[in-house]
Amino acid sequence: MSEDLAARTIAATNGVAQDTAFGAVIAPIHLSTTFKFPAFEQAGPYDYSRLGNPTRDQLADTIAKLEGGARAVMVASGMAALDLALSSLRPGDLLVAPHDCYGGTHRLLSLRGARGHYRVAFVDQTDPEALAAALAERPKVVLIETPSNPLMRVVDIRRITADARAAGAVAVVDNTFLSPALQRPIALGADLVVHSTTKFLNGHSDVIGGAVIAADAAMGDDLAAWANTIGVTGSPLDAYLTLRGLRTLFVRVEQQQRNAAALAAFLDAHPAVRCVHYPGLPGHPGHALARAQQAGFGAMLSFELAGGRDAVRRFVGALRVFTLAESLGGVESLVAHPPTMTHAAMDPEARAIAGITDGLLRLSVGLEAESDLLADLSRGLAALAG
Repeated sequence: MSEDLAARTIAATNGVAQDTAFGAVIAPIHLSTTFKFPAFEQAGPYDYSRLGNPTRDQLADTIAKLEGGARAVMVASGMAALDLALSSLRPGDLLVAPHDCYGGTHRLLSLRGARGHYRVAFVDQTDPEALAAALAERPKVVLIETPSNPLMRVVDIRRITADARAAGAVAVVDNTFLSPALQRPIALGADLVVHSTTKFLNGHSDVIGGAVIAADAAMGDDLAAWANTIGVTGSPLDAYLTLRGLRTLFVRVEQQQRNAAALAAFLDAHPAVRCVHYPGLPGHPGHALARAQQAGFGAMLSFELAGGRDAVRRFVGALRVFTLAESLGGVESLVAHPPTMTHAAMDPEARAIAGITDGLLRLSVGLEAESDLLADLSRGLAALAG
C-alpha cells in the first residue's frame, strides 16, 4: 500500500482485498497454531503462531503504518507491551518514569524495581529541573505518558525525547489515551510507542491486547524475537477483532472527543466541581502544548468533586448512562474512581504526590448522544445537593 495514503485510509483499508486464495475482501482469520513446512529443511513464511501469524501480522503492519514506525509487535495486553518495551533494562539500569502514570504502570515498575530488575525514578516530567536532574543520572530508558492517566497532564514529547537521546536513553511513549488518530510520538522523536490496544484501537471493550511500535527496524526485530522467546505474543482471534475495531478508529475518536469537549465545558462551569482536567479547555496548563503536538484533545477527562468519597458515592449512584467500570476507549461511556479502581495499587502517599485525590473521577466518553451524557452528569451532580 502506498505510503502517501492518509492515515484514516490506512486504518480503513490496509490489508483489504489482498487474499490470494479466494479473493476475500476482508482478510481471513488464521487460527492455526502450526503451519506446514514445504519440504524437509525448508521453512515457509510461517511455522508456529507464537512466532508469526498472518492475522496478527496484518494488524501489526496496520498499526506500524499508522504510528509511522518500522515494525509493530502485538502482545497479549497493554501491560505486556510496556514490559516488553522495557525488556532491555538490566539490574542497575535506571528508568525514568512519570510520577503520575497509570496505576498498573506504577505497580509494574515498582515491583520490578523492588525485585532488583532495574532502578526506577518517578519524576514530575512537567518540572524541567526535576527532569534534568534525573537525566543527569544517565538513565537507560525514559518513559513518557501524555496526556497522563488520570490527571491529563501534557508534556513536551519533542523536548523530552531529544533530552533523553542526549543522555543516551531510549524514549518510550505510551500513546494509549490519544491513539495515532490524534498523536504520533515517533514523528516527535520517540524510539518506541506502546499501546493498550484494548482501549481506543479496538474501541469495543471486548478484546485485551497490546502493541509496541519501534521507529527502528532492528529494534523492532529484537523485540519481536524476545516476545516469541517469552511467549507474550497475542492471539490471532484477538488480532482479528482488534483490526475490525481499528477500521473505525478515526470516526469514533472524532465523535468521542466532540462529546468530551462539551462535557468538559459543562463540568468546568458547574459550582459543584472543584476542577476539570481536560487539555481542550483553554485554561488547562497544557492546552497550548497539546494543540501543538496533538491533532485533537481526545475523549478522556477527569474532574474533582469537593466532599471526597462520600460525594463520589452519591454522584456515581445517580448515573444512568455512564457505567462505573475500569478501562476506557470503548464506544460506551465509563466513569472510574482512580483511588479505588485504576490506581488502587498505588499507596496513598504516591497518589498524594501525583495529585490523585479521593474526590477525583475519570471519564471515558463514548458515542452516546451529547444531550443524554450532559443530562446524566447533571443527574449525578444534583445528587450531591440531596
